[in-house]
Amino acid sequence: MSAITARTRVAGVAGAPVRHSLSPLLHNAWLKAAGVDGVYVAFAPPQDGFPAFAQGLRRGAVAGINVTIPFKEEALAAADTASDLARAAGAANLLLFHEDGRIEARNTDGEGMLRALAAQAPGFDASSGPALVLGAGGAARGAIAALLEAGAPRVNVCNRTLDRAEHLAARFGPRVRAWERPDLPVLDAAVIVNATSLGLGGGAGPPLPWDRAPAEAVVMDMVYKPLRTQFLIEAEARGLRTVDGLEMLIRQAAPSFEALFGVPPPADIDARVLLLAALEAGG
Repeated sequence: MSAITARTRVAGVAGAPVRHSLSPLLHNAWLKAAGVDGVYVAFAPPQDGFPAFAQGLRRGAVAGINVTIPFKEEALAAADTASDLARAAGAANLLLFHEDGRIEARNTDGEGMLRALAAQAPGFDASSGPALVLGAGGAARGAIAALLEAGAPRVNVCNRTLDRAEHLAARFGPRVRAWERPDLPVLDAAVIVNATSLGLGGGAGPPLPWDRAPAEAVVMDMVYKPLRTQFLIEAEARGLRTVDGLEMLIRQAAPSFEALFGVPPPADIDARVLLLAALEAGG
């Protein structure tokens, strides 16, 4: 990374926790390879302080931020304008701070999820059957919106707190149904997505009756640290195709990078190799 000056374009990622994020490594590698005078850093606003943090970045001192757990819904609320997908999801993972003071919200999570599924589960068709999404936070919202747009006939949402799942079902309409337990909706799932933080750091993922999952189901975990989560290990033991969270991280990061810095990620950086090396090194 070249020296930071008054002209350096600044962007970053905000979350709580955010220390584990590989986004700074990825974006800064892209910046260096593209020859862009920019820097991408991690921000850790207090859990109750995101609205004030976002409002303080108006007028473009910072070009924008990616937003991760637990701020995605608050990110949308902080914005003046929002993309159709962000509005549909009710959550944003990207805020752009314009020089005129506007805050613009976008959601690249859904696009990243669908591109990751296409890359690691070739031939997967979202319209082939119902989806099961575990979780009811901002990441789940992005997944639901994208799956519906991609033609999923039904999206079942399962959450430990049933009323949060019911709130999402009411928001998205009749093609979304809320569940407290995954026992029944797993039976005909074409895709199963863990959109919770369970499994982050190596803990157990959401409990699922794997013996009831269809043999042709595709299983995705949005957690990428560790790469092979317990959730994916259990799915693989059942013989199911799996998609890891690292692929989603990369796929959602690409449109974010272009929005933040005005150029696409350079093709000569193998993002997966870069991030796998960091994971193996304990980064």
